[in-house]
Amino acid sequence: MAKKEKLMVIPLGGLGEIGKNMTVIQYGNDIIVIDAGLAFPDDDMFGIDLVIPDMSYLIENRDKVRAVVITHGHEDHIGGLAYLLNEVNVPVYATKLVCGLIEGKLKENHITNYKLNEVHHGDEVQIGCMKVGFIHTNHSIPDASALYFKTPVGTIVHTGDFKMDLTPVDGLLMDIHKFAELGRRGVLLLMSDSTNAERPGYTESEMTVGHAFRKAFRAAPGRIILATFASNVSRIQQAINTAVQFKRKVTVLGRSMVNNVQIAMELGYLDVPEGVLIEPDELNRYPADQVLILTTGSQGEPMAGLSRMAANNHRSVSIMPGDTVIISATPIPGNETGVGRTIDNLMRLGADVIAGRDKKIHVSGHASQEELKLMLDLIRPKYFIPVHGEYRMLKQHGELAVMMGVEKDHVLIGDNGQIFEFSNRTGHKTGHVNAGRVFVDGLGVGDVGNIVIRDRQQLAMEGVVIVVMTLAKGTSHPLAGPDIVSRGFVYVRDSEALINEAHDRVAAVLERCEAGNIREWAVIKSQVRDTLSRYLYEKTRRRPMILPIIMEV
Repeated sequence: MAKKEKLMVIPLGGLGEIGKNMTVIQYGNDIIVIDAGLAFPDDDMFGIDLVIPDMSYLIENRDKVRAVVITHGHEDHIGGLAYLLNEVNVPVYATKLVCGLIEGKLKENHITNYKLNEVHHGDEVQIGCMKVGFIHTNHSIPDASALYFKTPVGTIVHTGDFKMDLTPVDGLLMDIHKFAELGRRGVLLLMSDSTNAERPGYTESEMTVGHAFRKAFRAAPGRIILATFASNVSRIQQAINTAVQFKRKVTVLGRSMVNNVQIAMELGYLDVPEGVLIEPDELNRYPADQVLILTTGSQGEPMAGLSRMAANNHRSVSIMPGDTVIISATPIPGNETGVGRTIDNLMRLGADVIAGRDKKIHVSGHASQEELKLMLDLIRPKYFIPVHGEYRMLKQHGELAVMMGVEKDHVLIGDNGQIFEFSNRTGHKTGHVNAGRVFVDGLGVGDVGNIVIRDRQQLAMEGVVIVVMTLAKGTSHPLAGPDIVSRGFVYVRDSEALINEAHDRVAAVLERCEAGNIREWAVIKSQVRDTLSRYLYEKTRRRPMILPIIMEV
């Protein structure tokens, strides 16, 4: 009998972080990829548009990759797919709404040759040597799925992002029975969403937001501007339902919001009565108390709709006293400053701002501790890997698993690139594969690395000093210069003494080089850089980037 291969689970993103979720399931020569997400850049990643997982392992093994399966349509799960399909052209399996959102993304990225397969909840698909099943779950976007993989060594369950909502907006309950059935038959490994692992109790139903909307709409004297995630279709549906109830017309602003609303309406996931939607240029035809504006920018993103309104430079909407702004989202860690600045600016312009968890205008799409414990109890896995969360969240989720009866040494907490290896009896961590961050800057993917980011940080924090020298050919004798130009370091007119002394120091270096018969440009530049760096630090305690430029005549 042929010896059984080991099953490998390799997260390439989503462990020890929020975002850029991507996981590899590999058995022998068959690889299935779960999700292909992105993350948004930190404040110190100057000029970076997006961050995607390092996909080099998949590119090196492209002949083994059989398919990509997607859990749901949020950016942190589908945003990197275009970059993956550009390198590895394989079929993609996803539910109807997710397929619609993916198609929009692929067209935007000019990917034309793709194989998108629509699946339904309850379907099982044979991919290579594994059977993949899709289970209906609740999240903050419709059509979300958990996945199970029937592999030659046992069953793996991946929850995707989920919560247990007993009153979902679309009326479709999570298929708890399927989880229980899988648990009864025996599950080798559970991978479960850890985003809210630190939060006790249960996550409130999406329906509670509708009550908060009605309360806010009833009290609003003028226009209502509501900002939320563009992909939160259930939230958008509740906003539209409330607008209809209070006889308000709705206009949609922000490219991603417009695209998602259009796709969700076309596919039947968003029910908007005839005549409710109006174009932005029709806003002035209606009294202020008959208008709802749906927009992007709930995370304080500088170029998004709400931030532009707050900065008073939006082309369609100017904030006026009497406007009510509802921010129906909580800031993603790291975005708090941007959100705070946006709220301040909106209030300065006279708007009444409703934001914050205590106002009940936002609920999470992720399971809290009691729901996570229930999932562990339904599945009763032999091994457990907490996923989708920063390290403290993974750790907390691991402790919940031990509490629910998983053996302590069967809880495997790792980081991106960690190889988890399983047979039908054993599971443990082995080696690592490459799994860093790849920066997307404009059209460049991965051409900006950590060194370039470090240069950009130095330029932003310390500025640059450029030293231009003209030397006689084949010598280090200066014919002109050195001229010193500064940007972002000091204001030259106010620092004449500093610049003059810097000029003299560089001239002295050139004299020393000439006396020592040093002619190599690299050596001259190095000596200029070192001397100037020491002098400027001594005088200013700053370390600007120093760029010596030599011209030869």
